[in-house]
Amino acid sequence: MRWAALGEAGQVVAMLAGLEAEHPTREIRNFPALIRDAEKWRRDLADQGCADLAAVMEPGIAALLAVNARGADCKPAALALWREFAAARAAMLALLPPASKLGPRRSA
Repeated sequence: MRWAALGEAGQVVAMLAGLEAEHPTREIRNFPALIRDAEKWRRDLADQGCADLAAVMEPGIAALLAVNARGADCKPAALALWREFAAARAAMLALLPPASKLGPRRSA
């Protein structure tokens, strides 16, 4: 749930930065399901990463919206926040275990 909310927040920031809407990759769309099958340390780091990113995005978006509401140009600040978002998201995606050709491990 938090991952989806962060993705939506990222889209808002991209819009404020004047960037085209991105089409999420398979890994981005399926991250919660893919990380759920990962080792505990990977899940813990992903949970902490989501919490940290939310702590940055919430006040960042509030500030961008306030600047935008006053009619000022918020694109440079939005672009900086977008870059932070993209870097943090890439770091969390790097926590996914290497995928095999057979797909995720399943147990019966």
